[in-house]
Formats: sequence, C-alpha cells, structure tokens
Amino acid sequence: MKDLTLSSLFKPVIPIFRKYHLTIFIVFVVAGLGYAVFTFTNLLGETSTDSQYVSPINAGSIDEATLNRIKVLHTSDEPTPALVTPPGRIDPFSE
Repeated sequence: MKDLTLSSLFKPVIPIFRKYHLTIFIVFVVAGLGYAVFTFTNLLGETSTDSQYVSPINAGSIDEATLNRIKVLHTSDEPTPALVTPPGRIDPFSE
C-alpha cells in the first residue's frame, strides 16, 4: 500500500505553480473583479418591491415664492430673450 501524504499529493502540482504563479494570480484577480462588477450591476438593476413606503413630501405643498419663480420661467417653445451686456462691456463670445 502506498503512503499518501499531503506533500506527495502536491508534489506534481508545485512546478506548475512555480512557472505560472503570476498568470494564475492575474486570472483570479480578473475573475474576482468581474464577479464584483456583475454582482454590483445586478444589485443596482433590482427594483424596490417595498409597497409600504410612503413619501414624506406632501404633493400639494409649495410656497408662493417658488410658485411665482416657476411662472416667470419661459417654456421651451418660446425664443430665449436676447442677452444684454452692461454698457462699456463687450461680449467675448460674439463676432
């Protein structure tokens, strides 16, 4: 019966590790980073299934100052107002 020790089991594998230790290390690092990216992407892609969440923001609460500032804004289909520079200044971006 053969004597099976731990060192005799790993003896044929040791030269492979000595020759390719850097390659094996790089493969494990790239595989680990790939797994981390894959897991993180799946985590960010999951939707929240919490149906009991209630927003603390009241939908009808807006102050008058903010409402007036919103009304003053122009819509996207209106032309933008002309740029007026102060007297004595020139616009460096115009020709």
